Amino acid sequence: MAQERTVGPLQLLALGVNGIVGVGIFFAPAEVAARTPGLGAVLAFAVTGLALVPVALAFAVLGRRFDADGGPVVFARAAFGERVAFLVGWVAYVSAFLSTSAVVAGLSQAVAPSLGLTGAWGQRVLASVLVTVLGAIVASGIRVSARAWTALTVLKLLPLGALLVAFAAVALSGPLPVAASPVAWTAGAWLPAGLTVMFAYQGFEIVPVIAGQVRSSEKSVPWATVGSLLGAVLLYVGLVWACVTALPELASSSAPLASAAGVWGGAGLSRVVAMGTSVSALGICVGMMVTTPRYLSALASGDRTLLGLERMSPKGVPVRALGVTWAVVLVFVNLGNLSELFALSSIAVLMQYGVTAAALAWLSFKRERRLTPWHAVLAVPTLSLGLTLVAFGASLREAATTGVAVVAGLVLRGLSRPRA
Repeated sequence: MAQERTVGPLQLLALGVNGIVGVGIFFAPAEVAARTPGLGAVLAFAVTGLALVPVALAFAVLGRRFDADGGPVVFARAAFGERVAFLVGWVAYVSAFLSTSAVVAGLSQAVAPSLGLTGAWGQRVLASVLVTVLGAIVASGIRVSARAWTALTVLKLLPLGALLVAFAAVALSGPLPVAASPVAWTAGAWLPAGLTVMFAYQGFEIVPVIAGQVRSSEKSVPWATVGSLLGAVLLYVGLVWACVTALPELASSSAPLASAAGVWGGAGLSRVVAMGTSVSALGICVGMMVTTPRYLSALASGDRTLLGLERMSPKGVPVRALGVTWAVVLVFVNLGNLSELFALSSIAVLMQYGVTAAALAWLSFKRERRLTPWHAVLAVPTLSLGLTLVAFGASLREAATTGVAVVAGLVLRGLSRPRA
């Protein structure tokens, strides 16, 4: 019996928006303003967002042609074979479960005191419970998971939308009480600021990862991939504009969105926006627990089998891959300080961008999957952006962490066996 596809286009769009609008936007405006002060920060968000549109289009073009879970893993498999696909999937998986662990631990640390759980022990207990609850939600089926991430996406957008409405109301009623400083933009300012902004925008690339669970994926995946990015660009530009206009010392603000909300809407709105940070983190956790196991199941679904990790339940859940992910995240959230766990994320995401662009170019030149050489044009800006950001933005620590992950992936592939 064929597996029922339960994820609709609006839920898929919500997954993309949920993936992009995470905890980062609550703090990124201050970091970007430190490098490009004044309205230059707004320009940095606008330019970087538009620079990522070709990347989203590359994912959209390939996403509509691969009706299976895995996203960049299945793209790489079709273009370059099993070894490349395995390494791409493994690095993406390692980055995803490390990031999931860090976000869960951070959310638990923020919420634990309000629940009466004090000290490191209380935070770890809460993190363990949270991981287990999230795992249970995801295990109950993709339909339940889709409802959860959609509801949390709406909840996280409400306070951000309220901040924009308050800012617009003041702006339309007369002269702004605080004038934003003029654009301060230099030729070399975009690269360091752009890397920060780019990771506030990352997340649209997870949309094709669940393509095998989506109704009419040929239409829904491209629409949700590009639509989530464009929607985030408009949202972020408005939010950063509200921040730079309200806060002359934006670069030194520890909570820029909440502080700007206090200027435009008072203490009540400030509290609501601050609470939105935890809701946003929870939404990210749900989305990552849904998508992270699918990298693992996708890399195990090629010509070599690995512990049956590719097996899918009738409810659209890779149960073994989910079980492994739950166990690994549970271990990491109990290790203590997880501030270093994001070390792999930047290169892992850029690797997915680069491999997807290269796969698009190669398959286009070979005229496979109904592609033509014209589609390869999208690969040029994607590869250029990725190489530039890696060359000027990635750290040696990130490169070393990636190297360790690749070696571990090669060892793991050696343990796999040819499929009978």
